[in-house]
Amino acid sequence: MRTAISKNESIKGAVRGEMNAAHGLRDLFEVGLKDIYWAEKVLTKTLPRMMKNASSPELVNSLKNQLNETQEHVSRLEKIFEVTGVEATAKKCEAMGGILKETNSLIKQTDLGVVRDAGIIAADQKVKHYEIATYGTLHAYAKTLGENKAANLLAMSLDEEKKTDAALTGIAMSHINNQAHKADAITNT
Repeated sequence: MRTAISKNESIKGAVRGEMNAAHGLRDLFEVGLKDIYWAEKVLTKTLPRMMKNASSPELVNSLKNQLNETQEHVSRLEKIFEVTGVEATAKKCEAMGGILKETNSLIKQTDLGVVRDAGIIAADQKVKHYEIATYGTLHAYAKTLGENKAANLLAMSLDEEKKTDAALTGIAMSHINNQAHKADAITNT
């Protein structure tokens, strides 16, 4: 069974890697760290805007807590860079950039109130799901690479992201989605 392709071989339809392409799991790990580092740093600037545009005190409080948690994630990532010997640089995360662009658009396309709150929660959960996927993958990479300190730190961020996602679902389902649905009835009468 053939599992690897030499650098000189090519497969019909396959994209040739760039000059600085990742060659191993360590490279993927480093790229992922720099990617989520950029994402977390940008979130520290985006969350205050989301707070200003939310009307539910419960949602505003959740976003404030997320800002503190995100600042902790940035510090934790800096510690991970330190313990792994990876240079602490941020690389623009195209996925998070797209999610945040969509978030800004959603805010502009909704009136202040419960409908916007429902949209902010949805957008924030997209952010959380991306972070959960990224931290989960980086945790698995770190364990495989024997980077146990990094794996432990990544597991902490992963757990926090999962808890925040569940809390957002709770806020949405406790009242915001129902109130936004009632707005539909008022609009359609």
